[in-house]
Amino acid sequence: GSPLTAEERRLRDKKHLNDITAAHLPPLHHSSTKMLSIQESIAIQIQQKQAYEAMQAKLAAQKLGERLDIKMLKFEPEGKASMQYREVRDED
Repeated sequence: GSPLTAEERRLRDKKHLNDITAAHLPPLHHSSTKMLSIQESIAIQIQQKQAYEAMQAKLAAQKLGERLDIKMLKFEPEGKASMQYREVRDED
């Protein structure tokens, strides 16, 4: 056969890929890249690291709580529960 050009080969491969799978890449909806200064880049990285560490700590605490079977109950020392055993006396 005759040698295919790069464009014909790309179209042939794309058609073949369409025959194999129905999966397609989603359209690109993002804006073009933006140049950042080093300071802005470092600030973003530090912010992302802090958010990641906070999320990891929360997940670790949740897993530890599940493992130890700790239940957090509402504590009201001066609420209804403490008033149930007291008697009301008239001072007269």
